[in-house]
Amino acid sequence: MKTEQDLKNIVKEKYGSIARSKGDVGCCGDDNCIDYSFIGDHYEGKGGYDAEADLGLGCGIPTEFARIKPGSTVVDLGSGAGNDAFVARSETGEHGRVIGIDFTEEMIQRAKDNASRLALANVEFRQGDIEDIPLADQTADIVISNCVFNLVPDKESAFNETFRILKAGGHFSISDVVVEGAIPLELQEQAELYAGCVSGAINLDAYLEIIRKAGFEEVIIEKKRKIALPEELIGKLLSDDQKEVYDSADFGIYSVTVFGRRPADDLYCGDSCC
Repeated sequence: MKTEQDLKNIVKEKYGSIARSKGDVGCCGDDNCIDYSFIGDHYEGKGGYDAEADLGLGCGIPTEFARIKPGSTVVDLGSGAGNDAFVARSETGEHGRVIGIDFTEEMIQRAKDNASRLALANVEFRQGDIEDIPLADQTADIVISNCVFNLVPDKESAFNETFRILKAGGHFSISDVVVEGAIPLELQEQAELYAGCVSGAINLDAYLEIIRKAGFEEVIIEKKRKIALPEELIGKLLSDDQKEVYDSADFGIYSVTVFGRRPADDLYCGDSCC
């Protein structure tokens, strides 16, 4: 059984390799590379979309349901090379602010390089853990995230932190991978599937309960789409015996985009309370 630190190391190594690669999206550029872009949605035609910042690591388009208004402060948790942050910037405009947070140094550098190339002065990127976000209480009007929370071992802390950095009345739009039914142990133990947003996924009902327990209201599933793992991927990762277990298991893998709001009359102010 892998520890929380083991899981974080898997993510850091995998995503660091992808960030360093100049090859295909979702790929680390070596013989063991697995392309996970089949999980995501297509951004072509979206305002602010930049192909060089799209590494094919998402599972949805959270900005579609983020209700971003001009002048908003948007925080992108697990911002990668900056793709969703740049789409958010196109909606919040030059008078808004977008802050990307990512766990991996290489991703932060790649995002900064992309922001510099695009000359976006009001988009910034900071390295940090979304279980302990390096931002002050009530920083954000809106939080977005794309296929990241399932990579976090302590999802309760991540959603509590999301609540903390949102202003009263602020909201989030998060795309993630969840399961219905019991994901087979054979898949849970696969490091590549963990890094690819699959084996770290939890049951949808449990996921929504964590969100509500953190204090959010108006929790809505805005979009739900079933994900079919390609036969080629299953054959590459699982033995024949494991594949037999997988084929007979009664479960489904889904991409969901979830909306939730911090109550407008919430008086929580964390350590800044007087």
